[in-house]
Amino acid sequence: MNPVLFGILVVITTSLMGSSFAVGKIGLTYFSPLLLVGLRFTLAGLLMAIWVWKKPLPKSLQDWGKIGLIGFLQTAAVMGCIFLSLRTITAGESSILTFMNPLLVVIWGTLFLGVSYRFSQWAGVLIGIFGVFITLGFHLQWETGTLFGIGSAVSWSIATVLIKKWGVRFNVWVMTAYQMLFGGILLLLMGVTLETPKLIITPTSIVIVLWLAVMASIVQFATWFFLLNQGDPGRTSAFLFLAPFFGVLSGWVLLYEVVKWHVYAGGLLIFAGIFLVNWTFAPSGRLQQSKRESA
Repeated sequence: MNPVLFGILVVITTSLMGSSFAVGKIGLTYFSPLLLVGLRFTLAGLLMAIWVWKKPLPKSLQDWGKIGLIGFLQTAAVMGCIFLSLRTITAGESSILTFMNPLLVVIWGTLFLGVSYRFSQWAGVLIGIFGVFITLGFHLQWETGTLFGIGSAVSWSIATVLIKKWGVRFNVWVMTAYQMLFGGILLLLMGVTLETPKLIITPTSIVIVLWLAVMASIVQFATWFFLLNQGDPGRTSAFLFLAPFFGVLSGWVLLYEVVKWHVYAGGLLIFAGIFLVNWTFAPSGRLQQSKRESA
């Protein structure tokens, strides 16, 4: 793939990932948190379901249940935690905490999938965790939003492990569409039962929902999966570290959020940790030996 085009698409998808935090925080002026994210993903899921309706669907109730569980973790839990976190912490801090999920994937992969990771990847985990500690201001007296931000990373990392385990059973676009739809419907139900619904219809609020549903969900997912399919997934996923950078940047530009020095320092360490975890895509010695023997 042309390196310039690859770079442009990487910037597009990661900037959409990161900027959705600031746009979502603006949306809280017009919507209650769970209702806003429920509208976003229900609309995105419906549009994608229409787009993929001719592709092969899951054939068993068990497979639909697996997509439903992924939707609960990847969409309902992750996005619900993110938007609840935005009530008490900045968009930049929320994005940094959420995008530490690749660090947790290493831990879950070791415990539950039997994956063997290199020293550099474990070093990345430790550096990333220390970066979170610094981001939070060198103390453990976390606010409610901080806990929700960490909850989003935990849910995302568990969903990632399940997708790695079950993803081969499904068409990737079908799985993406229906997990968003299931998660969005669940968030809508939570939005009208677990919180006091707030819905203010204005041109601005409509634009916010459409932007989050179309650009920050459908376009972002489509671009990201296109990049994963074009090259080595390990190499491509290393660029996820750009998303929290755009989260902090968009919070500064759109919301005039003051970013303290320890957030920069902690964020840099988290980026470094994510980079070390993801940028070790070379085949293992055993695989290299197998390739030499087959040659």
